[in-house]
Amino acid sequence: MHEDDPQKRDVVNRRNFSLRLNVFFFAAFFLFSVLIVRLAILQFVEGPSLSKEESSMGTRNVKIPPIRGDIYDSSGYPIAYSTSTQSLYFTIQTGFKTEEAKSLANKLEAAFTKYGNPAKAMTVDDIIRQMDLGFKQNTVSVPRRIKSGLTNEEIAYFSEHRDEFPSIDIVEESVRNYDKSTIAVQLVGYLKKYRGVKDSVDKYKEMKAEEDPKLQYLDDEEVGMDGLEMLYQDVLRGKNGLKSYPVNAASRIIGPVQITNPERGDDLYLTLNKNVQMAAEQAITDQLYKLKHATSVPLREGNQATTGYAVAMEVKTGKVIAMASMPDYDPNVWSGGKISQEDLKNIQYFQSNGAIRQVYPPYDDAKQRNRHPSSLVPLGSTQKPLTVLIGLKEDLYSTDFVYHDSGVFSFGKKGYQVSVRNSSNHAYGPIDPAMSIAHSSNTFMSEMIGNKLYMKYGRKGVDIWDGYVKQFGLGVSTESGLPGESKGVVDYYHEADSGSAQSALIYASFGQQGRYTALQLAQYAAALGSRGKRMQPQFVNEIKDADGNVVQSFKPKVLNSVTYPDSYWNEIFRGMSKVSVQGFDGANYSFLRKTGTSEQDVGDRKKVENAVFIALAPAENPVIAVSVVIPDGGFGGYGAAPVARQIIDAYDDYIGLNGTPRKAANAPASGGAAGNASAGTAPAGTAATGTANTDTAAAAGAAR
Repeated sequence: MHEDDPQKRDVVNRRNFSLRLNVFFFAAFFLFSVLIVRLAILQFVEGPSLSKEESSMGTRNVKIPPIRGDIYDSSGYPIAYSTSTQSLYFTIQTGFKTEEAKSLANKLEAAFTKYGNPAKAMTVDDIIRQMDLGFKQNTVSVPRRIKSGLTNEEIAYFSEHRDEFPSIDIVEESVRNYDKSTIAVQLVGYLKKYRGVKDSVDKYKEMKAEEDPKLQYLDDEEVGMDGLEMLYQDVLRGKNGLKSYPVNAASRIIGPVQITNPERGDDLYLTLNKNVQMAAEQAITDQLYKLKHATSVPLREGNQATTGYAVAMEVKTGKVIAMASMPDYDPNVWSGGKISQEDLKNIQYFQSNGAIRQVYPPYDDAKQRNRHPSSLVPLGSTQKPLTVLIGLKEDLYSTDFVYHDSGVFSFGKKGYQVSVRNSSNHAYGPIDPAMSIAHSSNTFMSEMIGNKLYMKYGRKGVDIWDGYVKQFGLGVSTESGLPGESKGVVDYYHEADSGSAQSALIYASFGQQGRYTALQLAQYAAALGSRGKRMQPQFVNEIKDADGNVVQSFKPKVLNSVTYPDSYWNEIFRGMSKVSVQGFDGANYSFLRKTGTSEQDVGDRKKVENAVFIALAPAENPVIAVSVVIPDGGFGGYGAAPVARQIIDAYDDYIGLNGTPRKAANAPASGGAAGNASAGTAPAGTAATGTANTDTAAAAGAAR
């Protein structure tokens, strides 16, 4: 056998060895080929990202919050501003042992007690808690803030004894301050900690993750909540600073820190004028007091008024000069981006801006609160200038048409008729369209516009009406951009479905089928004053950087416009110039106006009356439009008009109806902003059936 043949066995062995050698070389070649390919991928494909990762593993960037930009009024007066404070931070150093924490805490406590503010005293346990040795809030390399608001003595002590505290750093941070006069606080807004809103507020939930560490938000950072602080959050914020620490594989700091200072945010210069704003706030506060304590008719009709809202807006530019939501509160209660439960309870009814959204009156008892109207109220007779304009545009009558006002208009099927009457059942006799505005004739509006639109278009008339009023900003967004702005509540479609298109149009004609905000009312008035141009409300004149350079300026923006013959505008202005009104005696300027006493069904009260008023000045060439809403305020001519007078006077004093201020620019505003009360609302309906009465000038000439 060949197994016993040495020669043959040697041949077989050599063949097997050769095969194994070939397999070995092939496997080695394959492995080296894979290794070379992998090395090429690492170097040319994955190299940049791995290099970046290597760099990040060797360095830890600790973000320093940016300094927030300031907010100024139109004259440069600071309304919201950031001031610097010094904070003490602790960083866990290489080789730091937990048992050393108490010794360090004792040394810090002794220094705080000796050199610090007694009101900010800290115990050893407080200090150890802030050290976060269990890494509950931070990783090992993130510095922990132990104390903020250091005194000069504390800063000097730690600077002189730096060698005794190698793990301690003093960092400059910003604190948000608001003017103590509480200037337009709901419009300006407030700040909260980012950690408390990042998962609950849409603006911050929707933010994309930033790769640039300078743009990444910090949990302890304060961010804008509501108003301009939120609307211009990205502008005001600025960019983070960075403290870069070299670290080892165990994330221990192994070298000196490199600091990149934070970039300050840009500043806002508002259209708001401090003096006009404070005059508006004080005027509402004084009027609410006057109504509450009135004992004589007609002022006592507003005895239950607790809130008031006003907006002053330039007709040609859309600049908002004043926006008051009263009562207000001191936003400094949000100092540090947080608030106590007691303070939160105290401001709950005053925190929201009732000039742009629905807010509720200051009653803790829900049943009582629901017996009072909200900040969204029907326009009442302030609707009538637009109603007359619509009638002229639809050729329902001419400017020289004469209507016989009998004081009542009835509609509906025989036996089921509903009557609309003028205030106090007054009959005005022969009146033209202008005088229907001056006398606030419900019957003219109902018969000559509301009913005729129904007779002309049927159910489609409601759509026609809707199209007209929205051109003037009623039932649509003003496009102010303010967070939470309401479009108002349109009721005429509901009335058309539940009642009839005829009743919807008739009630809408004298202002009872929609509830709107004070800002919408001001935009509507300004659109009348500009003869059909609806302007976007503007709150910021310009944005400047920390060096005072203009970063962005703003120009007036026309949202939409309508074109009507001058004779139509002249007709409604003639009527608005003759409306009887209180509180304007001795005014040294001409003005257009319309009073409103809007009715609502609220809770178990049969009806409440809200004081509403719009005005334009000067009459010949309107510069400023003012709206005032006093829910539960009674007659518009008494409850709301005097507030508008104070606002227009202040505008004339500090800005000038003719472009020149009547008072020196640095003169103090009359009165001061009132503080700490509320804004209000309750679910409310509108008159839909039975006899409908709204405001008009009474026979004696008193305005409602």
